[in-house]
Amino acid sequence: MYERKIPLNLNCGLDLIGEVLYGKWKIRLLWFINAGHKRPSELQRKIPDASRRVLNIQLKELEKHELVTKKIYPVVPPKVEYSLTDFGKSLIPVISMLGNWGDENEERLRNVILKRSESN
Repeated sequence: MYERKIPLNLNCGLDLIGEVLYGKWKIRLLWFINAGHKRPSELQRKIPDASRRVLNIQLKELEKHELVTKKIYPVVPPKVEYSLTDFGKSLIPVISMLGNWGDENEERLRNVILKRSESN
């Protein structure tokens, strides 16, 4: 089992947000679930670079943090759907603002990222 090496630091809002949203795909998962992509296979198609295992882990963490709910339908084969909680929906405007900032600064951000990856 995973044992945390660095103790939790939850002294301010930024620490709390980092703890809840840390994970490469979590923001995208929230965005795509909000857009109506609720089944794990749909989310996998929207984020093909992520493995199914990693997406499942991050969905489980989002569920533990009460941002999404998971509904399992009693059918064969099993059907699972995710949806945002009201708490999760409250993050969508923030994610939208971050996306807009990224779009407005796309060229500069791309140059900075490429410069950094070339120097490694």
